[in-house]
This record gives sequence, C-alpha cells and structure tokens, in this order.
Amino acid sequence: MHDGLKRAWDEVVRPLLSRPKRFQVAALCTDGEGDDLRVLLITSRGTGRWILPKGWPIDGLNAPGAALREAWEEAGVKTAEAEAEAIGTYDYAKTLDNGAVVPVETHVFKANVVELSDDYPESDERTRRWVRPQEASEMVDEPGLRDILKNL
Repeated sequence: MHDGLKRAWDEVVRPLLSRPKRFQVAALCTDGEGDDLRVLLITSRGTGRWILPKGWPIDGLNAPGAALREAWEEAGVKTAEAEAEAIGTYDYAKTLDNGAVVPVETHVFKANVVELSDDYPESDERTRRWVRPQEASEMVDEPGLRDILKNL
C-alpha cells in the first residue's frame, strides 16, 4: 500500500502541483475618467461569472493586441487604445475542455474603448455590463483581479 501511495504521489500528484502556470491576456476595457470611469465586464460562457475578456496569446499579435482581439470577440469592443504594459496580473484555475484544471497567470492590459458594437462573435453567448470599478471588484471572483479593479 505504501508503495502505491508513493507512486501516486510521484507520478500524479507532484507533477500536477509543480506544473508551470499558463499565460493569458485580458483587456480591462474602460470608458470615462475620474468619477465617471466605468469598466466593462462580461459573463463567462460556462459558469456565467463576471470576468474580463481574456484568452491565450495569439500568433502574430503582441500581448496587448491579443487582449484587444479577445475584447472584440467576447465583448464587442470594435476600437480601443490599449496600454503597452500590463497594469497588473492575477492568477486563477482554468478548467480546460478536457476537464483538466490548470493554473493560469493573466496579464491585464487597460484599454480605453473608442467604439463598441452590438454585433460581435460571442454576442449571444455572453452578457456585458459597464460598471464602476468598485462595483466590478465586488462582482468578480478572483482576489487578484479584485485588487486591480479597486486600484483603478
């Protein structure tokens, strides 16, 4: 029995715990300034929780460019001006299509929205909502993302 537990630890549990984090990019879409500042949240497709538009890196695009592409596909952000540097990062556990759960580090790029469209690729799969940063911080689940939103 002891050998079986050791083997399970060495071959299954330890490799899962030591896996490197995967990398995603997110767009923190904003509109307005100061007291009028609003951020755009969307619902996830699977659970309906409130999130930022985010996804995996895209070949041929830098990180802010990939974040803007996700903002278009998931939230209808047609035109936006993204900052070149991430304003922060947060971690979460992503469930992949095959059921595996992987740790993800998400780099967040602030993007000032210029034009929003009602017709976009995932419009019938998600809900979007403009909210103040403090309200957004109370709507999301990830503690690191909450901190980013509170510090806007």
